[in-house]
Amino acid sequence: MPRSCQKEAMPWTWEIPALILLAVLLVLVPGVHLGRAAANLLAGAGWTWPARDDLFASLPALLRGDAGAGLHGVSETAGAHLLWWSLAVTEAVLLAVTVWALVVCLRRWGPYRPQGMASRAEAEALLGRTRLRKVAPVVRPDLYGRRSKA
Repeated sequence: MPRSCQKEAMPWTWEIPALILLAVLLVLVPGVHLGRAAANLLAGAGWTWPARDDLFASLPALLRGDAGAGLHGVSETAGAHLLWWSLAVTEAVLLAVTVWALVVCLRRWGPYRPQGMASRAEAEALLGRTRLRKVAPVVRPDLYGRRSKA
């Protein structure tokens, strides 16, 4: 049956956009802290990561350019420009990896995946030379069949 004739089993509701928003937040928020850690590492402050309680509370100050927001015991941190560049590069890489993973998943399990297609190994097992040689006496008994001694 063509896809244009198929009816959706369930209508789209708020759950799917909420799941997409949650997935984006779960990639972007740690990405901001990862970018800050990379900026601090480049600035010579070492690898820094905030405590779990400060993950979300330090985001506004971090986005304003304070690379020390939410970090305890760190005196020297990266400057605002290095922080923003590091955040931009980190988020771009994370976004590219996320889009790549989404494309791979949709090609494998999405609605437009190839259905009913045999793998290369399955096609070789059913239609390849190996099987043709094995069944040659049945297919062409005049050429490959047992010769009778007469």
